[in-house]
Amino acid sequence: MNDIQISEACTQAHFAALSRIHALAWHAAYSGIVPQEYLDREITPDRWIPFFQTGFQEGTHQGLLLLRDGQAVCAGCCGPVRLSAGQDGSICAFDSTDYAGWGEVISLYTLPGETGRGFGSLLLEEMVRRLKSGARRFYERHGFSWDGSQVAIPFPPDHVCTDLRYIRPLTGEAQP
Repeated sequence: MNDIQISEACTQAHFAALSRIHALAWHAAYSGIVPQEYLDREITPDRWIPFFQTGFQEGTHQGLLLLRDGQAVCAGCCGPVRLSAGQDGSICAFDSTDYAGWGEVISLYTLPGETGRGFGSLLLEEMVRRLKSGARRFYERHGFSWDGSQVAIPFPPDHVCTDLRYIRPLTGEAQP
C-alpha cells in the first residue's frame, strides 16, 4: 500500500522538488509544441525555485507537494489570483484585474510516468480546499468570526456558491 501525503513547501528541498517536477512535466507535455531550444534553455530544474521561495516567504502563494512513500510525484501552487501576471518577467502575461479577490490554481504538474494514477486529482482537491479556507483565515486574522449564517447564491446555469456572514464588533460595541 502506498503512503500518500500532501506537504506544504517550506524548505529549499521542497522548493527544488516543486521546480524539478514542473520542469520535467513541461518537457514531457510541451515537447513538439514549445520550441525545443526554449525548453532546453529556459525550462531547467531550478527555474521556479525563486518563485516558490518568494511566494512562501511573502505568503502570496502556497506550493504543495504530493508525496508517495516519501517521494514527491506531484506538485502544485495556489493562492490569491495574481493580478500582475507577466509583469514579473514570467512567460504568461494576462490581465486578471476582473478576478481580484478570487483564488487561483497557479500550476499543477505530475512527474512523467506517474500520470493517470489520481495524484493530480488529489492535489487539486487539496488546493481547492485550501483556497476555500484561505478567505476564512483572512477575515479571522482581522478579528471577524462567522456568525453561523449562510446563504446559497445561484449562478446560472447550474452552480451554487455558499456565502458565509462574518462579523466583527466595532470598538466599544457589543456583538449582536
